[in-house]
Amino acid sequence: MGTGIVLHIGTIMILSPLLLGIIAKTKAFFAGRWGPPLLQAYYDIWKLFRKGNVYSTTTTWIFQAAPAVGLATVLVSSVLMPLGGLKAPLSFWGDILLFVCFYGLARFLTIIASLDTGSSFEGMGASREAVFSCLAEVVLFLDLIILALLSGKLVLSQMLKGDASSSWHLAGPAFLLMGLSYFMVLLAENARIPVDDPATHLELTMVHEVMVLDHSGWDLAYILYGSAVKLFVLGGVLVNVLVPSHGLSPSMQTGVFLGGMVLLALGIGVVESCMARLRLNRVPLLLIGAFVLALIGVLVVLLKGV
Repeated sequence: MGTGIVLHIGTIMILSPLLLGIIAKTKAFFAGRWGPPLLQAYYDIWKLFRKGNVYSTTTTWIFQAAPAVGLATVLVSSVLMPLGGLKAPLSFWGDILLFVCFYGLARFLTIIASLDTGSSFEGMGASREAVFSCLAEVVLFLDLIILALLSGKLVLSQMLKGDASSSWHLAGPAFLLMGLSYFMVLLAENARIPVDDPATHLELTMVHEVMVLDHSGWDLAYILYGSAVKLFVLGGVLVNVLVPSHGLSPSMQTGVFLGGMVLLALGIGVVESCMARLRLNRVPLLLIGAFVLALIGVLVVLLKGV
């Protein structure tokens, strides 16, 4: 068990920043530019780890602990999810609830760390993050309810790699509705366009970036690394569902999974290249639309089972 957890977490830590590089390269291609190196995220994280931290006298231990604990939280959540042929090192009945709670905890730590600075500017970003997360988490739960109903399980690894992933011919519409709504939540949870722009520094539109403005050094590295891991894990759930590899050999399953992750990163890059960022008052409408899609998916599953 110990070796499996180390291998699992190590694989995710090595591959996670690569998704950011693929997204950046895709956006650069659509803009007609060469763009940053594919491994730029690795360089940035390593550079930040070699720098020291600067703390305001206003902040407390909460501000200092939140980045490291947030990264640890998303890494622990990753052991509940299979990586293609690599089975989840940890699984138990109801672990899906713990999986979602881990991300709620990571968000809570980011919010209270931003409030700990005493800055009204960061408080504004924290309030926006809290409002959007209230809508996004409801949709996430509905999407997972669809998987639970189709698989008849409340174990994440079984929901992703069991009966649900092999029943596309029976519940294709429900899967498509779930996939579309989940993708919209994925963009919101990871502060991507059209919900947020991780590269912007425009005061009136910043959400996630404004909450981490006062972080520096290895604290900021923890945050960037945690964001990459969060994108990889939440994206991995979608790939496991939409790109089923049930019945293949473990090596083939791993290859299919990694190929799906590359396609997911390319898809995010295409969306960010073809869409403008929504105004803040339109973001709730987007998440409400995702809620409607997920709710219809739940109804489709329930009616089909009647």
